[in-house]
Amino acid sequence: MVRRSVLFAPGDKPELMRKAAESDADVVVFDLEDAVAPADKRDAREAVREVLDDVESECEVCVRVNPIGISAATDIETALEGTRPDSVMLPKTEAAEDVRTIDRLLAERNADLPVLSLIESAAGVLRADEIAATDATDALLFGAEDLAADIGATRTSEGTEVLYARERTVIAASAAGVDAIDIVYTDYTDADGLREETTVAAGLGYDGKMAIHPDQVPVINDAFTPDDADIEWAERVLDARDRTDAGVFEVDGEMIDAPLIAQAERIVERARQAE
Repeated sequence: MVRRSVLFAPGDKPELMRKAAESDADVVVFDLEDAVAPADKRDAREAVREVLDDVESECEVCVRVNPIGISAATDIETALEGTRPDSVMLPKTEAAEDVRTIDRLLAERNADLPVLSLIESAAGVLRADEIAATDATDALLFGAEDLAADIGATRTSEGTEVLYARERTVIAASAAGVDAIDIVYTDYTDADGLREETTVAAGLGYDGKMAIHPDQVPVINDAFTPDDADIEWAERVLDARDRTDAGVFEVDGEMIDAPLIAQAERIVERARQAE
């Protein structure tokens, strides 16, 4: 399952949820948390349930519930009444026990769904490896805005104030073998800025990026899809590997060893998933 672009839609806006499901996003998230005012939560749950019942989409459909201890149980109960989502997103994930709790709530309703765990607090960052290693976790997502608020940092365009947490999250995800999804780029009108930040995220090792507007999806998908030159290089590397018993060999004047073989395999797999 490829998760290059993860597009959010407010749970109290059925028309926006349906529009998101029609986009080219790999994952669409019907949001019951930050995008919905407290007074509108009940109506949003019903709206999400209704849209889940009638939407037809080839993408992964996810529901972001509210944090453990607030209304996660109620959100899950309503979301699972009809057509079930493909996954559940847990915000403010601060410990492995949070994931186990959400997994238990799903199991009580005979639902075995992957959990996308959102890391957006100091506690969550420090326990990112434990959270990623939990059986139900299928992806780690990094939320920079909430983290900055939690630690009292000032958000800057350079992002140095959250760089450690951003890197720790992707390392924890990689160690556990789950997807790593990068921060939201809040200015959805700035395609060039989004492209630059997404390129940085891909360079850090992230598998995808969150989006708040459908116009961001093509830019994100493109950045996380290998280009023709990379694919051709990777195929030459793997072809040469298959024709030799040597641990180190040459391709186009470049010495190829195990790390570069792994990189080539990753490129080919990403290209396959993006088809």
